[in-house]
Amino acid sequence: MTGSKADLIFVGGKVRTPSHESGFAQAMAVGGGIIAAIGDDDEIRELAGPRTRVVDLRGRLALPAFGDAHVHAISGGLESLRCYMLGLKKRQDCLDTIARYCEALNRGEPSPRTAAAPQDRWVLGSGWSMEAFAGGTPTAADLDTVTGGRPAFLPNRDHHGAWVNTAALRLAGVDKDTPDPADGRIERYPDGSPTGTLHDGAMRLVAAHVPPASASELRAGLTAALNYLHSKGIAHYQDACVGKASEIAILDTFGTYRDAAADGTLTASVTGALWWDRHRGISQVEDLLSRREQASTGQFRATSVKLMLDGVCETFTAAMNSPYLDRHGHGTDHAGNFFIDPEELKGIVQRLAAEDFQLHFHALGDGAVTAGLDALETLSASQRIRGRHHLAHLQFIRPQDLDRFAALDAVANFQPLWACADPQMIQLTLPYVGAERAQWQYQIGGLARRGTRLAFGSDWPVSNGDPLQEMHVAVNRVLSRVLGRAGTPECEEPFLPGQAVTVDTAIRAFTEGVAYVNHEETVTGRLLPGMRADVVVLDQDLYSIPPADIGDTSTVLTVAGGQIVYGTD
Repeated sequence: MTGSKADLIFVGGKVRTPSHESGFAQAMAVGGGIIAAIGDDDEIRELAGPRTRVVDLRGRLALPAFGDAHVHAISGGLESLRCYMLGLKKRQDCLDTIARYCEALNRGEPSPRTAAAPQDRWVLGSGWSMEAFAGGTPTAADLDTVTGGRPAFLPNRDHHGAWVNTAALRLAGVDKDTPDPADGRIERYPDGSPTGTLHDGAMRLVAAHVPPASASELRAGLTAALNYLHSKGIAHYQDACVGKASEIAILDTFGTYRDAAADGTLTASVTGALWWDRHRGISQVEDLLSRREQASTGQFRATSVKLMLDGVCETFTAAMNSPYLDRHGHGTDHAGNFFIDPEELKGIVQRLAAEDFQLHFHALGDGAVTAGLDALETLSASQRIRGRHHLAHLQFIRPQDLDRFAALDAVANFQPLWACADPQMIQLTLPYVGAERAQWQYQIGGLARRGTRLAFGSDWPVSNGDPLQEMHVAVNRVLSRVLGRAGTPECEEPFLPGQAVTVDTAIRAFTEGVAYVNHEETVTGRLLPGMRADVVVLDQDLYSIPPADIGDTSTVLTVAGGQIVYGTD
């Protein structure tokens, strides 16, 4: 603080803090970006000086600012500036949105990408879902009608598939004779020619030809991302892909984060998960070490490594321990794809852990979850405890693996918004996994009861980045009224309600859990004197409203490091 006076004080509210027996206080003082004191209104008001900013909470709830344990921030910000189709539910809506975007290119309207002339620009964007195409996949022929001859590359909402047009396929040389890569699949017509949808590793056949984002474009994406995340109460996060992920697009956000941290414009505390290129092998460790050395302290720390073990269930690329079913419920011979061989993974994990990297696994199928836990089992107990290694997504966990999380000190990093019966679940998952495996999905409550440490994230822009919407599903196992229930009776019913968690568990997973994963539990995640002043103020008290109203709650104010970064008092 400046002298004995605070820079910022909160009064007249309900401040969630472990420093009080009741769990709540009335007021809080902040100085120099740190929480200076927590107490009742009278004692905190004594710390106010002539230059102190006073925020009257008017009875509202103040929590530790939310974190996000798995987000693609710059990608999300960049995509929001491009052709953004997230939430569109009909094929024609997608085509109309793309057409408007292309018309803007024709007019030469300002764009973050300025190097190319309007007629030469790629059509870039994201966010479409199979739901908009009646559970199927879109075609190049459709896209050709609205793109005016420009090449187009449009990843879907989960970024495990891309919609491309004829111009892009021609530019990449993809035709009926092009073989499927080992880690992906080209959607094809009966004669073998590509339809216009590429899955997982097949995406890079076209992605490799997409012009790299410029420095100014990436910086615009970061600015947009920070504005969005702060508006949702988020002040710290782990970016789940910092590096060149050519399967998705050619984005390398490392320099963007490092520059923003250096010039003071990075208003969130960020841990970067450096991308493990599954095609380069162990030789890339030296490059990862070099990057970590360049960003090991301050607002941006590149101390984690992202290991993509498999794909997603709806494209049958999630790695399962037994094969998928066909649409008639009969067995097949396809059990998904391991993007990293499980035996090879053990060696990679041992080498990275020896260098004190944290391991951040994408593990969606039960086979991938087993492989990730098997790899962690090869480490010493001290390496596991020190690393705070975490497995993200965890759609399917077989029963015999549930107790292994706590035993191996593995953090369960869930994206709880997915734990509901939405059209994707009903149409593209349940018919192909069978009744037994359907019960293994998003077992958040089961792991919590076993003492597993939880951390929550959004995977934005794959899905909504609002922690309040995520918490609503974690507690209720159904989408909120705000996001809608997709209009079918099945979507109205809670999905595996026995896997729900309490409101406090959900809040802790988005605060203390994220702080722990990012090695910041002594810095943020709780409101205590001496902690960084990361605070979110909500318009409803999550501890007193009915659980069904959680999703109706909004962020009023976000403070990051003592600075108000969203909202006004």
